Amino acid sequence: MRIDIAKKSILGSCVFIVALTFSFGLGFSWAAEPYFEDGYLGLTQQDLRAKLGKPMAVRARKAALRVFGYYSLKDWERYFKKLMSPENGEDVYVFNRNGIQVRYAFVYQPDRNEHKDFPTLYVKRVEVEFTPAVPLKQIPDLVPEFDPPTDPAALAFRSNLWVLLFKGPPSPRARFIVTERGKESFDWTLAYQMYAIQGLPDFLTLDALIDRLEISTQSIGVVKTRQRHTHEPIMNPFSAEFANRPRPAAPQPKPIPRPQYAE
Repeated sequence: MRIDIAKKSILGSCVFIVALTFSFGLGFSWAAEPYFEDGYLGLTQQDLRAKLGKPMAVRARKAALRVFGYYSLKDWERYFKKLMSPENGEDVYVFNRNGIQVRYAFVYQPDRNEHKDFPTLYVKRVEVEFTPAVPLKQIPDLVPEFDPPTDPAALAFRSNLWVLLFKGPPSPRARFIVTERGKESFDWTLAYQMYAIQGLPDFLTLDALIDRLEISTQSIGVVKTRQRHTHEPIMNPFSAEFANRPRPAAPQPKPIPRPQYAE
C-alpha cells in the first residue's frame, strides 16, 4: 500500500512538472498579474473588471483612424462582441478630475494559444484621453498610474506630435502582449507616449498641450535600430533640469546672396 501511494505521488509530481513546462513553453499565464508598475498591462479582462468595476461603455474602432462606435456593455456582450470579435472591444471608463474629463480605454490582446471563439483577453495598451487638452506638467496629477521618472538621463524621445518616455527595467513576460515581428530579439519596457493633436513646439516646454497619453510596452532596442530616424532623443521632460534649461538663441537669418556682375 505504501509503495502504491509513493508511486502515485511521484506520478502526480511528474505530471505537474510536465504540465508546468508545457504551459510556460506555450506562453500560457495561469495567474494574470501586471507586468509593470502601471498596474494594468498584462491583466486579463476579467481581472481588470474586478479591479475597476464594469466599464461604462465598450468602444470599437471603425475603418477610419481613431473613429469609434460606442456600445453599452449589455449590447456588446449580447450581440456586437459576436459580430466584431471580442478583442475589438475596448473597455471605457470616464472620470472627472480637477474639471478635466479623463477617459480610459483598455485595448486587449487575445491569447492566440486558446483555440476557442472567446479566448482570454489581456490588456496590451491603455489610452487615456483628456477633454480639454492639458499641459504636459498636469498629467501626473490627472493620471495616478502615470509616475514619470525624474532622472534627466531617463530615456525620452520626441517628434512633432508626441513625447515618448521609458521607465523601469524590461519584463520578459511582456512579450506575451507584443505583436511586433521579431519581438523575441528585443527587451520590452514600460513606455508612456503623450500625443498632441495640434503638434508640439520646436522648443518643448511643460506647458505644451497634450490630448492623449498611452501606457504600453515598447522596446528601446527597436527605437534605436528601426526608428532612429523618427525618434529624436531629448532630456527627460519631467526632470528639474529640463524645466530649467535655457531657451536656445534664435537662429540668425542668412543674408540674401547678391549677384556679382563684371564691370
